[in-house]
Amino acid sequence: MEILSVEFFTALMSIIFIDLVLAGDNALLIGLVAKNLPRKQQKAIIIWGTAGAIAIRIALTLIAVQLLQYDGLLLVGGILLVYISYKLLLTEEEVNVNPGKKTFLGAIGTILLADLLMGMDNIIAVAGAAQGDMLLVAIGLLISIPIVVWGSTIVTRLMERFPIIIVAGAAVLAWTAAKMIVKDAYVDQFFQTKTEIFTFEAILVIIVISIGLVVKGFTQRKKQTEESV
Repeated sequence: MEILSVEFFTALMSIIFIDLVLAGDNALLIGLVAKNLPRKQQKAIIIWGTAGAIAIRIALTLIAVQLLQYDGLLLVGGILLVYISYKLLLTEEEVNVNPGKKTFLGAIGTILLADLLMGMDNIIAVAGAAQGDMLLVAIGLLISIPIVVWGSTIVTRLMERFPIIIVAGAAVLAWTAAKMIVKDAYVDQFFQTKTEIFTFEAILVIIVISIGLVVKGFTQRKKQTEESV
């Protein structure tokens, strides 16, 4: 992918947006663990926790990018990403991490382990959006993760105030999933023209968003009914 091209910047914006939408809990996690340590250590925990998270994400995402080069794995990753985008519309995940050890190294270990476990959706999504470009992965994560970590409160409040951001995030994920699917060696033979590809991508996004919003609405009404009884 040519640097400074429209395609490059479009993919970069997708990676950053995906991380902003999906990594909110990871940012809150770092803040949660840091609060359990003496104030003089909190800043260092945030800095080292963020640096460690970035390093792990870059390494694992680069591995994921390489794995997606194998026939069939783009299809599998795309289908998994469809589920992730659908799940994003339905759930409001909470950070349930017991900081445990109140030592500096213990806190760092907790952050890195929890970030790894909580960040698999980000890794898959970013690897798909990168389209095999390693530079995109590095730039996207270096930009987005610090923004999320140090601006986690702002990001969270924006999502709560403007739920459309979550819907837009799910749409970007579904679109990324569709792009992965149509590029898989087992599937690309069925999409001969750009019109067919665009039509498939649009249909998949519409289906995921529509089903997700309908199910979410039904779930919320059921919950309200149960609470009112």
